[in-house]
Parts: sequence; structure tokens; C-alpha cells
Amino acid sequence: MLAKQVVLKVDNLKKYFPLEKGVFRRTAGYIRAVDGISFEIRRGEVFALVGESGCGKTTTAKLVMRLLQPTEGKIFSNGKDISLLKRRELARRVQIVFQDPFASLNPRLSVGTIVGEAVKHRIAAAGEKPNGRRIREETGELLHQVGLPANILNDYPHQFSGGQRQRIGIARALAMQPELIIADEPVSSLDISVQAQILNLLLDLRDSLSLSYFLIAHDLNVVRFLSDRVAVMYQGKIVEMDSVDKIYTSPVHPYTKKLLEAIPVPQPELLE
Repeated sequence: MLAKQVVLKVDNLKKYFPLEKGVFRRTAGYIRAVDGISFEIRRGEVFALVGESGCGKTTTAKLVMRLLQPTEGKIFSNGKDISLLKRRELARRVQIVFQDPFASLNPRLSVGTIVGEAVKHRIAAAGEKPNGRRIREETGELLHQVGLPANILNDYPHQFSGGQRQRIGIARALAMQPELIIADEPVSSLDISVQAQILNLLLDLRDSLSLSYFLIAHDLNVVRFLSDRVAVMYQGKIVEMDSVDKIYTSPVHPYTKKLLEAIPVPQPELLE
């Protein structure tokens, strides 16, 4: 069987932040936020990066989005060094779904404008001339794809629930037709009753569009439900990486074992 296409490759990635001291702000050392990590994500795969707060997960996501410049190492999108890509080209390849859907949506813009602007940019990036009718039609199709009615185009983010706003954020990401979506704690701010709906939506979109996900998460139950492979990050390094089943049933590194031991276990007797 042929191996699936690698949509993202991270090679010996490092990001050090200088520690400055004194009146003259001399560099006294470095915070090694990301310290020589490497991994690949293949088409149709959900790859999760897990670890405690401050371990370097979010910094890694920012490096992939080119919001930060690496100290060392390379990141490749479908074989191309992302540092050589124009911003618009990178946006067509990689999109992000944020943790807080309300904060990530401009409250002054309607849903049609929020999603439609992304559609417009994608059409223009392909060298075509966007027109209003096509943008509205494609925006409506995207909303339908994430389980929302097309008649909400003129509504604003504050008129929706958290789960609906996250669906709008997903539609905006899909508008660029990316190969990879970074899902940064995509359900952590949502009610438990809504979390499963969003997770199932992400899986359905993965299957129907051959999407790949780079999942940043601390909720190990979410990671187990959504992921194919897991990398465990500790103090800027990946200390263990394997299939989700092996990580959860046969962890090797002591830190991985501690993370798994910390997963809350339901105690029905407390509900009696």
C-alpha cells in the first residue's frame, strides 16, 4: 500500500526566546519553548500534540502558521518550505480553528462577510475574478456543510451559541480549501453537550474532504476520540510519539504515564 501524502513536515524545529536582564537588556539566557522537534502529518490524518500548559504546543502552532519565526529548523507544507511561500499561499494550505470562537470572530461583521471574505480571497488567489453572486452561493454552501442554514448570512456573531460560532469559524477555515487545519483546543470553551457535536463534525469533514488536522489539546479524552497519532510534549521536546492506541494502552515515558493517570475517572457513586 502506498504511503499517504505528507501535508506537513516539521524538521528539528526550535524556538528560543531571549531572557534579558539589567538596564542594557543584555541576554542572560533563553527560554527553549520549542527545542528540536520533528514530526509529519499525512493526508486525512489527525495528529495531536499534547502536554501541560507552557510545554510549547501553542508556540509550535504559531510557528506552523508563520506567526513566529523559528530559531532553527524547517517546516514544509506539501514539500515546500513555508518560509518561501507568500502569506496568501500559506493561508490556502493551512488554516486554524481557534479555542474561543467568539473572540476569533469580528463582532462588527455579519456571518456572510466573515465567511465570504475568505471565499473572496481564495477565488482571487486562484487568479479568478470574484463576484458577489458566486461568493454568496459558496458561503451558503459552506454554512450548510457545517450544519448551519444559509439564511443566517446577515446575522452577527453575538446572535449565536458557542457551538454555532465554532461552526462559523470552521466554515471560514474551510473557505480557503486548505490541506491542513490547526485545531487549537477546538472544544475546550464549549459546553460538554456541544463538544461531541463539534468533534463529530470535524471527523465528518475529515472523511468527506480528505482533510488533515493538527490538534493542539490538553483534554486527553478529546485527543483519544479524535486522533490517529499523538505526540507528547514536555519542556519544549517531544518525549513520546505513537498511535493513539499505543499511547493510551502502553505508554513508555514517565511523563506520558503521569498525564494519563491524571485523566478524570467518573465516580457514579458521587451522583447518588
